[in-house]
Amino acid sequence: MFIPLHDANPLRHLKTAYVTRSIIVVTVLIYVVFQSGLIFAGGEEVAAIGFGVIPIEFLHPAGLRPLTFVPEPLTLVTYMFLHGNWLHLGGNMLFLWVFGDNIEDAMGHGRFLAFYLLCGIVAGLAHTIALPSSEQMLIGASGAVAGIISAYVILHPRVKLWVLVLMRIPLRIRAMWAIGGWIAYQVVAVLIGIQDQTSWWGHLGGLVAGAVLIPFFRRPGVPLFDRGLD
Repeated sequence: MFIPLHDANPLRHLKTAYVTRSIIVVTVLIYVVFQSGLIFAGGEEVAAIGFGVIPIEFLHPAGLRPLTFVPEPLTLVTYMFLHGNWLHLGGNMLFLWVFGDNIEDAMGHGRFLAFYLLCGIVAGLAHTIALPSSEQMLIGASGAVAGIISAYVILHPRVKLWVLVLMRIPLRIRAMWAIGGWIAYQVVAVLIGIQDQTSWWGHLGGLVAGAVLIPFFRRPGVPLFDRGLD
């Protein structure tokens, strides 16, 4: 596993990635106001119950959700703006900060927002289909962020990244090796059935969605696989 720190990849079409920054600000604000406990005591549980994806309830609504704030299909959007703790939030937002601006640059603001939401929706569906009887709530932006990561390595496999490997070793390495290793870890986790709080199927769903959508969502003339890069 690795933690991205910086990529040497300037924007080519935009001055500022407004949508990436806005998603980060909105997601952090939602956590601080409604989930952190700093403002509303017990808000974390209420938000997760009301806005998270519950697979069994999504597929077979039976009143298992004690709090209902939005129609069940809409939870495929709301869940990705909620997080379980500061580490969960910080990790997802760091990946989005490092990789999201270049994907937004390659698409434009509107298409990037649609891309982000679609990747998150597909990730939520993948998790739900893989675990149809689960009563556990799915929250977090990791599925949508996985789509960003997948799109990034397809667009910019040769770009150099500064990353922390094993949480402590700084390395400058090409994106295809860092991200390729991360993707391989997700696949292995699904194949061997690692049981923890991570939605491995959601990650894979997001990765597939990002890979499928990026050729269609990129601007005309934006190359794949760093073609033309010196």
